[in-house]
Amino acid sequence: MIERVFREEWGRVLASLIGFLGDFDVAEEAAQEAFAIAAERWPRDGVPPNPGGWLVTTARNKALDRLRRERTFAVKARLLQEPNVYEDPYDVDETAIPDERLELIFTCCHPALAREAQVALTLRTLGGLSTEDIAAAFLVTPDTMKRRLTRAKVKIKGAGIPFSVPPDHTLPERLAAVLAVLYLIFNQGYSGPVDLSDEAIRLGRVLYDLMPDEPEVAALLALMLCHHARRAARFAGEDLVRLADQDRSLWDGTLIDEGRELVDRAVARGGNGPYVLQAAIASLQADSDIDWPQVAALYGELSRLTRSPVVELNRAVAVAEAGAPDQALRIVDGLDLDSYPYLHSTRAELLCRLDRPDDARQAYVRALELARTEPERRFLAQRLAELPRTYSSQG
Repeated sequence: MIERVFREEWGRVLASLIGFLGDFDVAEEAAQEAFAIAAERWPRDGVPPNPGGWLVTTARNKALDRLRRERTFAVKARLLQEPNVYEDPYDVDETAIPDERLELIFTCCHPALAREAQVALTLRTLGGLSTEDIAAAFLVTPDTMKRRLTRAKVKIKGAGIPFSVPPDHTLPERLAAVLAVLYLIFNQGYSGPVDLSDEAIRLGRVLYDLMPDEPEVAALLALMLCHHARRAARFAGEDLVRLADQDRSLWDGTLIDEGRELVDRAVARGGNGPYVLQAAIASLQADSDIDWPQVAALYGELSRLTRSPVVELNRAVAVAEAGAPDQALRIVDGLDLDSYPYLHSTRAELLCRLDRPDDARQAYVRALELARTEPERRFLAQRLAELPRTYSSQG
């Protein structure tokens, strides 16, 4: 119970404190103190009726105590002059706490910050993950991650980046950065001390609760849910399993249904952006009989929108599944993605279908050279080993 409250309330409490104090470090230290006091008292005294209000009040009082001790209180004196809606006892009305997580999300994802800093700061402040956990997830040392976080906070403070939702005319660009950060967190992987996919979905739900009318927000959440629904079927032991070979009984139908409902809402609100298109594709791919021509058409729209060669590669896969591997190969051979392992593995699969085993073998070897993870290497090595058996004339 206490752990769940901590996880649900951390981002909200911290956002409220940053909005109040205007300082990430002071707010974070105060929040940590409040959560530590709660961990000591709540098991003994019981969880208060309004845990969030209790935590904000306690943290704010701790921050004010610290400011007094550091003799900087005069600078912050205006804080005492403001009505204190969080006075003891701690049973303040839940609605009295403004939800400032939206401001915090946009502050963490401000375009003045590098993408890696946006991701780290979002996980640290809204997710409440430790610096060590974030460092482990991104395969860097805790000291490196600590420096990134410090630089981001200093830049926010030094540049005077406001703790606020940007004006309407800049919202599309800023929202695009927020969505990109959440999707990057989701795609970071399923392993490690913290499941970043779960965390990205949780943050996606927070964003959707705060911005339910934005089609791209609903679509990103739908996209993550549809992908996450197949999680248990994506690996057999430690080996990758292709979509066509996955055990559908392992898919989470509840998540897929929720994702489809969100896609419908996004489309009903006129959504036609990149996440709406990707979510629609993921929804179609969850069908028992996949409409590959429709998937290929959606990838075509997405390609025109993004101009991404990786999207074109995915369109080629859909075109092949729709029954035109020769056309798919022409698409693949026109892409400038030589250092991208999935180009070569896709090309190898297409060459197999077109009965060109020698060319397929060369493509698999190149993909194997570029593979980034051990499961990918095992998968490609297995496909390569199967070629002589599949094409006995070559063996």
